[in-house]
Amino acid sequence: MKKIELLAPAGNLEKLKMAVLYGADAVYIGGQKFGLRAQADNFSVEDMQQGIIFAHDRGCKVYVTVNIIPHNEDLEGLPEYIMQLNELGVDALIVSDPGVFSIVRKVTPNMEIHISTQANNTNYQSANFWYELGAKRIVVARELSLSEIKEINTKTPDDLDIEAFIHGAMCISYSGRCLLSSYMTGRDSNRGDCAQSCRWKYHIMEEKRPGEFYPVYEDDKGTYIFNSKDLCMIEHIPELVEAGIYSFKIEGRMKSSFYVATVVSAYRKAIDAYLADPENYKFNPEWLIELSKASHREYTKGFYFNKTSGEDQIYHTSSYVRDYDFIGMVLEYDKETKIAKIEQRNRMIVGDEIEVMSPNKDFFVQTIESMKNEEGEDIRTAPHAQMIVYMPMAEEVEPFAILRRQ
Repeated sequence: MKKIELLAPAGNLEKLKMAVLYGADAVYIGGQKFGLRAQADNFSVEDMQQGIIFAHDRGCKVYVTVNIIPHNEDLEGLPEYIMQLNELGVDALIVSDPGVFSIVRKVTPNMEIHISTQANNTNYQSANFWYELGAKRIVVARELSLSEIKEINTKTPDDLDIEAFIHGAMCISYSGRCLLSSYMTGRDSNRGDCAQSCRWKYHIMEEKRPGEFYPVYEDDKGTYIFNSKDLCMIEHIPELVEAGIYSFKIEGRMKSSFYVATVVSAYRKAIDAYLADPENYKFNPEWLIELSKASHREYTKGFYFNKTSGEDQIYHTSSYVRDYDFIGMVLEYDKETKIAKIEQRNRMIVGDEIEVMSPNKDFFVQTIESMKNEEGEDIRTAPHAQMIVYMPMAEEVEPFAILRRQ
């Protein structure tokens, strides 16, 4: 069976390393210009170079977003930037605008090009159009059903890859082509500066009753009428494969390292279990429980099975579900002493019961029995952001293992 690609977001170098170590086949990143996540940390040229080497050394590909909808002034410096990415050895560029596409084809004719979901590909004819121009992959619009994706797959060439989002935040506007943020805040989401206006609270005001605000939903606190649930398709790996989706894409370049590691790890286990024995594959509920430990909104299947309805919106809040805290990351581990060097990410206290999650392993549970600071002094708490602590571990761990607490 054709290997499925698990494609993970990476907002910075640490998140890239997390994604790679926890099982991604490819990562997508953004530079400091020309991408659609201006508020993410994003990659300097130096970090990008380090990230590409780290990923390639472990058999993982790196795709770079160049998917803004540019105005004239946005094109300045773009050819030089694309040539620089080519020299760094990126595996593909993700683009949405025909003008950007033509520049890539001109200055780096051998560069692999993926057509972004921003290009609103909803049919096989547009997919074939991009293929004939030289595109290697189509990232289909989020508004498609599995049956529509399957039809696109059957009516396009075998060597045109289909990529689709299978997990993460959903845009209320059509595949991210949003005007709400620009209209309300002056921040253009199509140029990488989305204010996420869809997550705000709204009321209705009738034209002839200025100042009188009415809730859109039966709730005197207002309603988040544009606030979609998060997409989650981990229970439907066979259906995604059957539809012809080659690359399973996780949303979240602005999410935490903890989110990236947790989500990638869960989908890695599910995909590997399916590919190992498709005939006898059974979904393991533990994978969904693992996903729930990362910060998330309530889940939806999006458009994959039916058109969305009010059931796919969250009306009462824009907050995330956060049942677990990311409290530390292992930097080093001494096998003889069984002591780990840990960078604190949230307050830790002796006596806490924690879960320790490592790449390619099941998590284990232990109690923090003791901690020492960098001076070797016993401490009962680690309250300071990113302070270094040393603690005994119940099992062997490795760098980038995550400590989490409920």
